[in-house]
Amino acid sequence: MIYRNVKEKIENLLGGFPIVTLTGPRQSGKTTLARAVFENHPYASLEEPDLRQAANEDPRSFLARFPDGAVLDEVQRCPEILSYLQTLVDKDGRMGLFILTGSQQFGLMSGITQSLAGRTAFVELLPFSVPELALADKLPNDIDAMMLTGCYPPIYDRGLAPAAWYSAYVTAYVERDVRQMLKIQDLETFQRFVRLCAGRTGQLLNLSSLATECGITHNTAKSWISVLEASYLVFLLRPHHVSFNKRLVKMPKLYFYDVGLVSWLLGIRTIEQMITHPLRGSIFETFIISELIKSKLNQGEKPAFSFWRDSNGNEVDLLVEQGIRLIPVEIKSGRTLTHEAFAGLHKWSALAGDKAGAPALIFAGDESYQHKGIHVLGWRECGHLPD
Repeated sequence: MIYRNVKEKIENLLGGFPIVTLTGPRQSGKTTLARAVFENHPYASLEEPDLRQAANEDPRSFLARFPDGAVLDEVQRCPEILSYLQTLVDKDGRMGLFILTGSQQFGLMSGITQSLAGRTAFVELLPFSVPELALADKLPNDIDAMMLTGCYPPIYDRGLAPAAWYSAYVTAYVERDVRQMLKIQDLETFQRFVRLCAGRTGQLLNLSSLATECGITHNTAKSWISVLEASYLVFLLRPHHVSFNKRLVKMPKLYFYDVGLVSWLLGIRTIEQMITHPLRGSIFETFIISELIKSKLNQGEKPAFSFWRDSNGNEVDLLVEQGIRLIPVEIKSGRTLTHEAFAGLHKWSALAGDKAGAPALIFAGDESYQHKGIHVLGWRECGHLPD
């Protein structure tokens, strides 16, 4: 098993909560991690029909099988059990009894916040991060190979070809799970919608334009985006509200959590195609911001990220809230930096004044260094922003 950086955080939380809930996309390694943390506890997957039936029909008897706790996998498949868990852990009084896992934020989170408020800690697990892959000596040597491969554990654990795995993943999970949640009848339209979203990664999300191109209503597009968010496939980066006397854009930017999935959806199958693809810059930006999110989540923190763009096109790719300051981060997909690459950071820092933290520029090169007060980081160091 490749070591997950959040493992120690989960172990600490189990000392102060009776339950830890582990969420994230399907196949991100939640079950493997939960069973590694609770290696001496029983395991039950509520994906299995007989176990799910037992849990639904007689939840008290089902939970009585685990007097000293257990890993309960995919609990969104049996939300009714959560109320019984509340009663059980309140009566028992011990900490660290259960680890719950789930893949869908919607039903899982709404049920847990109602039934287990104050009794569970939450941990979000995304696919492997760059430091995790580097520690296991499995990190691709080349950034274009990295963006083509993505970070989902089965690709590394089983030595699978990325294209073959993503094809099966989209069929088995994306289409099945999301269609079930939305009760979508027209699979072809939904497939086109997901691919159109991939073509917009790293860009402003204009729902009206997306809906028109896909041939659906604005409200349908909004609903489908929400479910892709709830399934941990995409996330929206909101614009920062500070104007510095400039008119700001109000639309969020759309990103995917995994660049390998984006690349597959865009039809990119080789490193040569990646190098020349017109969206390579957007894919690289998606990769970096996703890695920064993983870095925060693996520390047990919620990312406080946004971007800044005014109506004149001045932009900072990412603003990271750090106390009372905002760290501006510029992302460049080239391996060579020119003087112009730093202009946006200098301009924003001058506008922000005392609000500005130490600026950073992350690029597709290998080296990291300082340049006129700006921390320049190669892609392998992208999870280590300066304080």
